[in-house]
Amino acid sequence: MKIKSGDEVIVLAGKDKGATGKVVKAMPREDRVIVEGVNLVKKHRKANPTGGQQSEVVTKEAPIHVSNVAFAEGGKPTRIGYRFEEDGTKVRVSRRTGKDI
Repeated sequence: MKIKSGDEVIVLAGKDKGATGKVVKAMPREDRVIVEGVNLVKKHRKANPTGGQQSEVVTKEAPIHVSNVAFAEGGKPTRIGYRFEEDGTKVRVSRRTGKDI
């Protein structure tokens, strides 16, 4: 998976198409990412009288499939490639501009 935590991404498909945000968590085994402010869902939390917690409705981000997001560079979606340095280190590269990420 080429999208990592902390990357700025743009949503390509779904109800939040066109929205941009920062990746909070990347889940490579499930091919999903959590993007802040995108794919918000409401979850009803049940009251717990012994714990002193009241019932409430919590809004939080749900995971979105990695194929529905693209790395954003300058506000435009771009693909990511790899390049090996002289010393053998692997570096992510923008396919749009060729710059290191």
